[in-house]
Amino acid sequence: MSKRPWAFVLGGLLVALVLAGVVSNYASSHPDGLDSSLLKGCTVDAEDNITGGNCPAQQAKDHELADSPLADYGVRGVDNAYLSTGLSGVLGVLLTFAVGAGAFWLLRRRQNGGAASGGAAAGAEAAPAADRAAPAEPSARG
Repeated sequence: MSKRPWAFVLGGLLVALVLAGVVSNYASSHPDGLDSSLLKGCTVDAEDNITGGNCPAQQAKDHELADSPLADYGVRGVDNAYLSTGLSGVLGVLLTFAVGAGAFWLLRRRQNGGAASGGAAAGAEAAPAADRAAPAEPSARG
């Protein structure tokens, strides 16, 4: 196996970008388990607006980041819903990849820096297993 599997990483990134940019537009618009459980006890119309009853969803408030550029699975300012959802997914994948790559880079840098400063102690631990576990020679008895 190669020390730098760039083709594998770039292939995975490409698959994630296609899924986020294209396939995300075909996701179900029906509420998931949490949303549907919060609506129990209420009646809703075709647009999922509460029209009556009593349920926990009636106390729901907007999130503090509801006005952020990537809120509600879209990009603010992009009028085409299909493009907005796809672009939001692509930006999310790229941001997640950048954060993950940065974390791995920092961890690898920290790991390589610690081994270099270990000096002789690190070299003693790196001795081959055969040198450390050499069998004792039988004693000559007379």
